[in-house]
Amino acid sequence: MTKVGFLKLGNIGSAPMIEFLLDERAEREGLKVRVVSSGAKLGVEEAVELAEAIDAFKPDLAIVTSPNASLPGPLKAVETLSSRGYPTTVVSDSPAKKALEKFEALNAGYIIVEADSMIGARREFLDPAEMAVFNADVIKVLAVTGAFNAIRDVMDGMIRDVVEKRNPTLPKLIIDGEKAVEAASFTNPYAKAKAFAAYETARKVSDLTVKACFQVKEWERYTVLAAAAHELMRKAASMADEAREIEKSNDQLCRTPHADDGTILRKRRLVEKPS
Repeated sequence: MTKVGFLKLGNIGSAPMIEFLLDERAEREGLKVRVVSSGAKLGVEEAVELAEAIDAFKPDLAIVTSPNASLPGPLKAVETLSSRGYPTTVVSDSPAKKALEKFEALNAGYIIVEADSMIGARREFLDPAEMAVFNADVIKVLAVTGAFNAIRDVMDGMIRDVVEKRNPTLPKLIIDGEKAVEAASFTNPYAKAKAFAAYETARKVSDLTVKACFQVKEWERYTVLAAAAHELMRKAASMADEAREIEKSNDQLCRTPHADDGTILRKRRLVEKPS
């Protein structure tokens, strides 16, 4: 039985679905998962508390998700788990690139998802409904463009290492547009191009939200900037949907379900068995 513990500090678009990428139908054998979360907060106190909860689970692998994992809270979570001997991987967004050397010094792996852009977190703009809509758009972009496939492949590779009694190979992966669309295995070049455009559009959203949240002080200006950023993410999700529809129209959409033993299967045509 392979045990994987997920420690979630705050939220990024990759976080809500990440554990389900390993067992999409709840039929996988030989895998036990535990998830602990601090909700929206990502301070040091929350990090220590959640790390203790993961430690009690005694996982074979630990995955930490957090926005800007260069902050003290996420770094504390990584340090605590890694120092106790758990193979630890951080999944975060582009601001975490500032801490890559720190992750390596802590013997931790990392997956940086460039299109997992920051939300427009200003009170004048963001309410719970807007927050949910933004995250739904991000999730669609990451799912369709292949970013989730890339994350899943890395996690499955580490699980395979554990099953085969090897030390897990911890990732050093930055998922840019090219890596994402390659993982999605598009056949139609126009679908691939649209998916690439969707990923890059989503990546640029953080340029606006960083300005809105940290640089612009006038509330009228930052409110419009935050709204513009969310409109950009909405368009990215729409382009991603168009890319998927092209593949579906040609009956060439790549599906990669898990077998019960965790093997990744593959199929293209809708009416065929995966193998």
